[in-house]
Amino acid sequence: MASGESDSGIAGTRTEAVMTAIRRRVASRALTAGEKLPSIRKFARDMQVSPSTIVEAYDRLAAEGLIRSRAGSGFYVAGPVPPLALTEVEPTLDRAIDPFWVSRQSLDAGPEMLRPGCGWLPSAWMPNAAIRRAIRALAKADDAVLADYGATRGLLGLRRLLVRQFAAEGIEVRADQILLTTSGTRAIDLICRFLLNPGDTVLVDDPCYFNFQAMLRAHRARIVSVPYTPAGPDIALFGEALAVHRPRLYITNSAIHNPTGATLSPQTAHRILTAAAAHDLTIVEDEIFADFEPEPSPRLASLDGLSRIIRIGSFSKTLSASIRCGYIAARPDWIEGLVDLQVATNFGGPSPLAAELVFRTLSDGSYRKHLEGLRGRLAKRRREVAGQLEGLGVRPWTLPRGGFYLWCRLPDGRDAAEVAKAALRERVVLAPGNVFSVTQSATDLMRFNVAQMNAQALRVLGQALR
Repeated sequence: MASGESDSGIAGTRTEAVMTAIRRRVASRALTAGEKLPSIRKFARDMQVSPSTIVEAYDRLAAEGLIRSRAGSGFYVAGPVPPLALTEVEPTLDRAIDPFWVSRQSLDAGPEMLRPGCGWLPSAWMPNAAIRRAIRALAKADDAVLADYGATRGLLGLRRLLVRQFAAEGIEVRADQILLTTSGTRAIDLICRFLLNPGDTVLVDDPCYFNFQAMLRAHRARIVSVPYTPAGPDIALFGEALAVHRPRLYITNSAIHNPTGATLSPQTAHRILTAAAAHDLTIVEDEIFADFEPEPSPRLASLDGLSRIIRIGSFSKTLSASIRCGYIAARPDWIEGLVDLQVATNFGGPSPLAAELVFRTLSDGSYRKHLEGLRGRLAKRRREVAGQLEGLGVRPWTLPRGGFYLWCRLPDGRDAAEVAKAALRERVVLAPGNVFSVTQSATDLMRFNVAQMNAQALRVLGQALR
């Protein structure tokens, strides 16, 4: 037995190292389906471990189904070969920078990676004490809450809370006009399933939230974009797009636009609604960032009264990205159809546990103070990071009223995708502009999450810009 192998912890570590080596060979196609693995003695020499370690590794991989044993012949790779595992080759530098790129890099990043390109706040910024109180209270809930399916529209208490929030904006809506969903993304998915057929045209902003593009492509929609300005979409080109392309939907953020941080002006809002009425356009207004505004800006849903506007949102940005719960507010006949569709595709809405956690946390008197503190903290952080970026020649496209994004232009026309790839090699995830642009016209732009930015990320960005 090799020196130290008698220690069970070391032996276990060596066995796992052998298993990892084999998995990587299979994932990278160095070993293909049906191919024979090295003999136990040869592989033990190659890996510098004892034969018993190889035997244990082979036996455990056989139990997983990755390899199989042939009596008297040895071990062979089982087929079919599993897909290449991202976690075994991260960071994925060779992946095309597309609307999935930032999501994949941010979600799969290990704790040692920095993520100023991601779309959420650090966990330490969230109301974790209030969430823990809600979890403790929920442990004493009725058995039905812990074990049953939820109602088709979702928790009534949370829907009534949303009704009160909408009323404060001047939106008259009943609780039965609100459908809770498993997330904001799921809300868009349901709307696309309900209102679109393959080949239908959908209008988006350019730039826009990259997952709008990904979702629409999954539904085989035709995507048309209109340039976004600091006051909203370019209204002349917006009207032209409606006349020429006759889109079925327009999907946008009114409050704190993603990625630009811009705010819709009253004049632009009225012109959008006038054009939408003339061309029978339905508008999906994603309000996921609305609570970050110091004062409410114009809302299409407030001006329209949910006649042709569908309001969607979730609680992942201000409360928790782990507690998955979103909502749709729309006219009653559409909600009826969306309820049936959600039952058909998900057998109900969000987990009753998730909805209860959101409701109890939002009802906690501390949540309002959390939002106030968050707005102040982010305002300070936006100023600080904007100044630090200016020192690198990186300038904000506009200065947002709220939120945690800065949409910035890089110096000297630098290619943001190349900068992002260089930063990823240093384990920093950035968000290059063209992942947000349908027309690929944001080559030298980049979105920065000010709450995720630190000195190390700035240092890496500076190096990548040289």
